[in-house]
Amino acid sequence: MRETLGDSTAAAANVVAAGYFRSYSVVGLLALVGVLFVAVAFGAGRLLRPVVPTPEKLLTYECGVDPVGEGWAHTQVRYYVYAFLYVIFAVDSVFLFPWATVFAAPGYGATTLVEMFVFLGFLAVGLLYAYKKGVLTWT
Repeated sequence: MRETLGDSTAAAANVVAAGYFRSYSVVGLLALVGVLFVAVAFGAGRLLRPVVPTPEKLLTYECGVDPVGEGWAHTQVRYYVYAFLYVIFAVDSVFLFPWATVFAAPGYGATTLVEMFVFLGFLAVGLLYAYKKGVLTWT
């Protein structure tokens, strides 16, 4: 009886494993079809486009202006700092929507309120650190 039970368990496990790998084979097939579609599209574009190189076409395009000088430009770091601060507060605002939904659910009010104050505390400490370091001064 045990041998029969062991065989049926192994057979059931094989059926489950086959179904599992069959679902991954569908994903693999779709990925292959996607890669082939992109390759065919690029190949068709390469075969069908006209190729007439001229000196004007080989110049670097710079908004209709002939490129002059080096391609090196200095950028102020403060722009990146303000962009980073924007991203931090954008993430904060995105976090507020699911928090407000859970906060409205019965039984979760106090827990979610404490979580939000901890989260806002981390943001406030980071903003205070940036202010103390003088990062937020525009010069």
